[in-house]
Amino acid sequence: MPPTPSLPPPPKSDLRQLFALLFLLHSLRSRLAAAHQGSSSYAAAALTEWRSAHASYYAASDPRDTFGGACGYGDLGKSGYGMATAGLSDALFEKGAACGGCYEVRCVEELRYCLPGTSIVLTATNFCAPNYGLPADAGGICNHPNHHLLMPIQAFEKIAIWKAGVMPIQYRRVKCIREDGVRFTIDGKGFFYTVLISNVAGAGDVTAVKIKGSVTGWLPMGRTWGQNWHISADLKGQALSFEVTSSDGVTLTSYNVAPKDWDFGKTYVGKQFPF
Repeated sequence: MPPTPSLPPPPKSDLRQLFALLFLLHSLRSRLAAAHQGSSSYAAAALTEWRSAHASYYAASDPRDTFGGACGYGDLGKSGYGMATAGLSDALFEKGAACGGCYEVRCVEELRYCLPGTSIVLTATNFCAPNYGLPADAGGICNHPNHHLLMPIQAFEKIAIWKAGVMPIQYRRVKCIREDGVRFTIDGKGFFYTVLISNVAGAGDVTAVKIKGSVTGWLPMGRTWGQNWHISADLKGQALSFEVTSSDGVTLTSYNVAPKDWDFGKTYVGKQFPF
């Protein structure tokens, strides 16, 4: 058989151009990665280091989708949280104790979809329920032990293109920045009282609450669910004071937040945590 003719080697100029192109692509990829890993304007407010997780989004098809939630905040617009919120997976939610905490989130790894150099701060306002009909690594995105944040699409698109679907992220706890004071919404009936605590700055999540009438001492309240707290006592006709402790151990005392003629269904504003 005749020998197979060999192809001539490519010109040196073509090789140089190829190497130059490969170097340029590598440099561009490194820059994009560095942009995602860079420091943010929230660095001074960080409470934890960056941790790995995943995020996905939901599209609110009805304005009422911004109501309710496992933390009990009700209308998120009126509560001051808006769409910069997240539902936390079982491993993060801590049976409601995490409600009100703030998380800085950034997209990583999926450089096709990430918006370089961006991050967003979200408030935990809901629970991403597990689906134990599916494995944690095959559809059960919010199953234990997964760290997962479910975001409104409006928040998701601040850091990534919607086509990303379920994407790798990093998150860290940061201090919450709030306007005005802590809000106390009083409800109940007879001698049974519930208090929804919202708009909490600093750590954001509340771990202990006490209430005091003008003629009583300090009385500990129990967590009902989310950031709803309850107590059975006779406090009618008394000005009410509150002592609130956040997860970082800081305690805030607001005296005479509600006047002696307070009423169920109303919201009263106290002092605010430092941030």
